[in-house]
Amino acid sequence: MSGKNALFLVFLLFIPVSLVAHFLEWGDLVVFITAGLAILPLAAWMGTATEEIAVVVGPTLGGLLNATFGNATELIIALIALNAGLVNVVKASITGSIISNLLLVMGFSMLLGGLRYKEQTFQSIVARVNASSMNLAVIAMLLPTAMNYTSIGINEKTLQDLSLAVAVVLILVYALTLLFSMKTHAYLYDLGIAEIEAEEPPHTKPNIWLWGGVLLACTLLVALESELLVDTLEVATSQLGLTSLFTGVILVPIVGNAAEHATAVTVAMKDKMDLSVSVAVGSSLQIALFVAPVLVIAGWIMGQPMDLDFNPFELVAVAVSVLIANSISSDGKSNWLEGTLLLAAYVVLGFAFYFHPVIEGIG
Repeated sequence: MSGKNALFLVFLLFIPVSLVAHFLEWGDLVVFITAGLAILPLAAWMGTATEEIAVVVGPTLGGLLNATFGNATELIIALIALNAGLVNVVKASITGSIISNLLLVMGFSMLLGGLRYKEQTFQSIVARVNASSMNLAVIAMLLPTAMNYTSIGINEKTLQDLSLAVAVVLILVYALTLLFSMKTHAYLYDLGIAEIEAEEPPHTKPNIWLWGGVLLACTLLVALESELLVDTLEVATSQLGLTSLFTGVILVPIVGNAAEHATAVTVAMKDKMDLSVSVAVGSSLQIALFVAPVLVIAGWIMGQPMDLDFNPFELVAVAVSVLIANSISSDGKSNWLEGTLLLAAYVVLGFAFYFHPVIEGIG
């Protein structure tokens, strides 16, 4: 058993601890911390179950399954927060997930992989396609905010209608990127995965019912723990001296993305940067092109005013993250210094969000 899996097994103990803390009223801070730690192994098991089921159902359905459940943890947390009316926390978690994957995940992958191997390579054409998609996502997030700040007396319904229209376009683009990566240009994306599979020893065909049950159980438990996390978020962050903006942008994405962080870093240290970059950038694209639009539509259904009118400071952070990530990955090569630059950018943004003053409706 790997150290990563052993650690996740230990973290499973936080599931009963968080429930006991909730029912015995040990305090919002204790419930918040234990629920957050409990989500980490559940997210990892959801990822493992999805991969095992993908082996059985084949590459096309398996790819679609991975694309759908890749960010299921973040989506569940966001939906529960949205239902609780924490719209600004949800928006912050969207921008935070994009920033976290592009800077923290890819940064650690390039740093640790670069310390072991002098220079690592990955498909530059895939990096360029992903960069174009991320640029579109930034534009889509920028326009509703720009419309709000350049128009006098614009009402909430107009912003929601614009956001719904943009959400539909983004979901269509996401579907086209799946068609591109899984069908018409699948050969561009198969290289790194094929190399990883070639190194793995052959094993018996997974039991789809067993892993389907694991996926269902983990999804339900993530929903339960997310409910505890969201219910205690405002009081707990206040006790920690943190704003909801910092919590949404920094803390929530780290909890939701922990399993993907571990996967990306692990394969990078095996000199498989194709797969590592695919995990990091692919997750950001899924957040921007699928999760965010789904949340806009879900907010419309729930009667919560969820739109794509973001805090301008968050948009600046996303734009900076996309800019530096695209510039570093455009040549299809990486080293430890480039990883350090990405991590430095993340730390600087983290400090900026920590010291950002409380804004009405956000902090």
